[in-house]
Amino acid sequence: MKFQQRLPHNFKEQLLFMAVISVISVNLIAPLITGLEIGFSLQHWQQVLHQIPLLWVVDICLVFLTQKPAEMLASKILRDHDNSFEATMIITALCNVFLMSLVLTIVGTWVGTGQITSDPIVHFAAKWPRNFTVAFIIEAFVAQPIARSVIAVHHRLEAN
Repeated sequence: MKFQQRLPHNFKEQLLFMAVISVISVNLIAPLITGLEIGFSLQHWQQVLHQIPLLWVVDICLVFLTQKPAEMLASKILRDHDNSFEATMIITALCNVFLMSLVLTIVGTWVGTGQITSDPIVHFAAKWPRNFTVAFIIEAFVAQPIARSVIAVHHRLEAN
């Protein structure tokens, strides 16, 4: 029952779900990673705000590109179909964030700095674990629970 009420049932609901997750994620993850990278200040936060629309578009594109591979990876980890809702959601978030963080550690740096350089590739091994951890915590414990709550409210309102 929890699955039915808290997850999207159709394409329109999937778009709502993705919109909520992506808006929350981009607005929290990008400023946090940037702050950890160059320091936390009002000026740095304002610089990130200018890049968020492009980062959001990149994020949405990546969601579509990584969705099927992430589902396949999650299904390999969750072979037993008797997993709890919470376990399934955590593993699904883990797989999605894993794949997206691999790409965004490089592409996000390019978008954020406004230039394509080899720097994020050269420093990938040092930066990716931090980026993955930040993204996973926000995705699993902030963005996805809020998005699932929005979907549950949407289903309650539709039922009335």
